[in-house]
Parts: sequence; structure tokens; C-alpha cells
Amino acid sequence: MIAKMACRLGRAGPLIAFGVVFALGGCDVKLPGEGPPPRLFTLNPKTTFDPDLPSVNWQLIIEMPTAPASLDTVRIAVHRTPLELDYYAQAAWTDRVPSMIQTLLISSFENTGKIVSVGRESVGLRADFLLKTDIRNFEVEYGAEGPSPRVRIVAKLIKMPERTIIADRTCDYKQPAGSDQLELIVENYNDVLGRCMRRIVEWTLRAGAAYKVGS
Repeated sequence: MIAKMACRLGRAGPLIAFGVVFALGGCDVKLPGEGPPPRLFTLNPKTTFDPDLPSVNWQLIIEMPTAPASLDTVRIAVHRTPLELDYYAQAAWTDRVPSMIQTLLISSFENTGKIVSVGRESVGLRADFLLKTDIRNFEVEYGAEGPSPRVRIVAKLIKMPERTIIADRTCDYKQPAGSDQLELIVENYNDVLGRCMRRIVEWTLRAGAAYKVGS
């Protein structure tokens, strides 16, 4: 009975299951795991910053970013219409989006050479500040210019141990990839996220330094 059902689905069109496309033609059914493995992509931390950034003598914790369930995944999200969210088949990030962005932010702060210490909550730092981030957009949007990776992150800088919000900032960037080729789309993702991370890093260091001076 299952085989017959699979054959009928094969004549109706492709079946998408667990992020992998299985083309069912007649009764030649491919089981999960028989298709090619997904292509894995990663992004780079930011390495260039304003040379006039202040050097700070405080420690920073970067909390795991929050994200909607649709983005809390390794899958690469795509909006082909404003009301429809889909994912690229046979392609994935090397880590869940929130975890990937947390790691990239930590590396980006370290690359400034302007901060004493930065890390995750799990490392047990007695931090002066905590950076909370909320991922609002991290998908490819299709429009008149074709596919455009978009990154929108809301950041809040919190004074510890009081847990008082002292500043907040939103970065929102989108850049046309100019092609449906996945490699070019990922390259533009890298550029867009890099611009966003640079803004968050520079803002955090300046806001924290200003607070320390005024307190």
C-alpha cells in the first residue's frame, strides 16, 4: 500500500521531506539517506573596524541570540513571496543560525583587539556587560532585483549584575545577489552579516565605554 501511494505521489510531482528533494518517478522510490548529502555553508567573522574604536578594560558576555522557530535551524531560509517561507533544498549552514551568529560575534569582538575578554555565558565570565541579540530576519528575499539576503538583528547592551538595559540598536541590511546561484547568494549573506556585525561591535564598545565614563 505504501509503495502504491509513493507511486501516485511520484506522478503528482516532487516530494520535499526533511529538507531533501526526492523526485519520485513511477515506482523508482529513493529512501531517505540515498540522495546526495546537503552542501554546507559557513560565514566569516568581521575583521575590519574603525581604527578610532576605544580600548575597553571590561568583560562582555554574548548571550545566545533568540530567533523565531523558522530561523532557529541549520536550513537556509527563503521568502519567495511575503507570506511564504521556504528553504533551499540540499543546502544548509554548518550550525543553527543563532549559534552560528553567536560564534561569529565573539570572534568579531576578539578581532578588534580592543576588549579585555568576551565569551559565552557557559564560560563563567564575571562580565561587566551582557549583549542580548534578537534575530528578526535572516533569509533570502525575492523581489524585483532577484534574491537578496536580508539580516535584521536587534541588540541590547545590559549592565551587569544589575541587568539594566543601557542602550539598544537595530541593524537591518539587505543586498541583491544578482543571481540565483547559491554560492553568490552566500557571498552576499557574508557581506550583509559582516556589515551588521561591524555595526553591533562598534556600537557596543562605544556605548559601554561612554557608560563607564559617565558612571
